[in-house]
Amino acid sequence: MSEYTPRYVTIEQALRARVAMLDAHAPLPSDAQLVEEFSVSRMTARGAVQRLVQDGLVYRVPGRGTFVAPAGANRSAGRILSFSDEMRRRGRTPSSRIVEQVQRPATPDEARRLNAAEVCVLRRVRLADGEPVALETARFPADRVAGIFGEDLESTSLFAALAAAGHVPTAGKAVIAAESASSEDAKLLGVRRGDPLLVETRLIDDQHGQPLELTESRYVGARYGLDVDFDVELRR
Repeated sequence: MSEYTPRYVTIEQALRARVAMLDAHAPLPSDAQLVEEFSVSRMTARGAVQRLVQDGLVYRVPGRGTFVAPAGANRSAGRILSFSDEMRRRGRTPSSRIVEQVQRPATPDEARRLNAAEVCVLRRVRLADGEPVALETARFPADRVAGIFGEDLESTSLFAALAAAGHVPTAGKAVIAAESASSEDAKLLGVRRGDPLLVETRLIDDQHGQPLELTESRYVGARYGLDVDFDVELRR
């Protein structure tokens, strides 16, 4: 971890790694144990655990402790995990195959949304248990993240690599649409041309509210889904 990485992120990433290795309902360290292990305040320890609660990775039982949540079938539309964490949560083994890794001038849209003249582009096929799930094209401001592009990004969580470099993916907005698979989609994802895809375009900010990642993820419709919680609004 970078010396500039917030302490709660260090704890959060350590707990994510443990959760990936544990069975559902296995206990995790208490807040007091985390305070002692990581030499942080109770508020910091609790904040790190709460982020995992919000992501659906763990759950708390008052008076008993914190436990690993059962693997879910889909991702909630109201939160986002790294693909690696999401697949591990489902009990599957994540991996990636790099299609393109390049630094180039930003397009007008990329320059506007990322506030950058040049971008680092990473295109990967994301796999779960060796099965292609998504084609992901991620773009980043080159002046901020070029250093991490020398890492092994086929087996490393990009979110974790960004956080380790001091750029913590924190919040963002996404647009979701349905599209038909193109010839390239079909070739890379092992589907037929015209098969349904779930396409998510998202912009993620870092912990300082600065744009960090502009990504299009093209998910195979039959292999991926989103859960949506909503309120019903009645006209008066």
